[in-house]
Amino acid sequence: MEDDETAAQCVILVDSDHSGVLTVNVQARKTISLSQDEVGDSIVQSQIQFCDVTKSYGQVAAVKELSLSVRNGEFLTILGPSGSGKTTVLMLLAGFIAPSSGDILIRGKSVAAVPSYRRDQGIVFQSYALFPHLTVRRNLEFPLEMRGMNATERGSRIDQMLDRVHLADLGCRLPSQLSGGQQQRVALARALIADPPILLLDEPLGALDRNLREQMQGEIKSLHKEFSSTTVCVTHDQEEALTLSDRIVVMCAGRIEQTDTPEALYDRPTTRFVANFLGEANILENPCFRLESDVLQPGGTVAMIRPERICITAATAPRQAEADRRQSVEGTVDDTIYAGSSRKYRVRIGSSVLTVREHVGSGQQIFRSGENVRLDWLRSDVRFVAP
Repeated sequence: MEDDETAAQCVILVDSDHSGVLTVNVQARKTISLSQDEVGDSIVQSQIQFCDVTKSYGQVAAVKELSLSVRNGEFLTILGPSGSGKTTVLMLLAGFIAPSSGDILIRGKSVAAVPSYRRDQGIVFQSYALFPHLTVRRNLEFPLEMRGMNATERGSRIDQMLDRVHLADLGCRLPSQLSGGQQQRVALARALIADPPILLLDEPLGALDRNLREQMQGEIKSLHKEFSSTTVCVTHDQEEALTLSDRIVVMCAGRIEQTDTPEALYDRPTTRFVANFLGEANILENPCFRLESDVLQPGGTVAMIRPERICITAATAPRQAEADRRQSVEGTVDDTIYAGSSRKYRVRIGSSVLTVREHVGSGQQIFRSGENVRLDWLRSDVRFVAP
């Protein structure tokens, strides 16, 4: 890698809420030539660390004392509501903004003062940020030109990538002539075509409808497995995070609430915020029945149980097997909600209301408002979270 004086410069100005690109200003002084060995070494050594990072705007801290390590080849998703600081974390990592304090390390070296064009990262913006006046092929060719790749190799690499993202017949089209899903594929292809060791995704599926989102989730997962880039994704979509990630970071008010695998986060949340944000949760703060559990409730916590862990039957139905391991309560159906593959019930038990969710299947008994029902669940499915 050559020094700053010989590096190609590519500056992308993003609007204030990071929803798209306002201006693209590219200045190519000299090109950088990367050997295959250099690229391979970058992938092997890729690692990201946030060391006590704070980013403040005046008196407001968007990110507060963030410490986080991203493993080599990992798909890490930063999940949180609007204003949680997740996009600020991505912008810090991309180099579009600098931390107010703390440090950011990539492969063990500080990059807090390194501009974005020197960080060797692929980036996919929520709005895709494709060059509107360039064809699909030219969009993909741009990052290769910036790295000094010769025309023959560029053409071969572009053909391979277009084939990989199922756009081989659309290389001559402009972005405006593509569907949303096709534009998303072009954006992913452009970010990956130079084999960057780090890939950053900013709400990558936010502009797509549900069916396209599910389709592209599979595509992103497949591309990550194939290219092995260390990937950091920002989203507020819980299903997207659970589907794509090796680990998930849940953020709230600029701080990390919990970091774990998707399964562990969903099944064992540590706070009420995580339990409610990642799926639905019945918080049993002051239940009007005596709650039973396999473990003693820790002090300063509240009980929680997921809606799909609760079984619903008619109040007069025979007891389920393993009754000695289950807790049963009786109540009255307040509401029934049909949601295609699942059905939800709101069941009132005295002053408490529990949500029950079951998969729709043939031959199921459907309960209507006002009917008496029995709810039961395994005592081992009760969790305790910080309020």
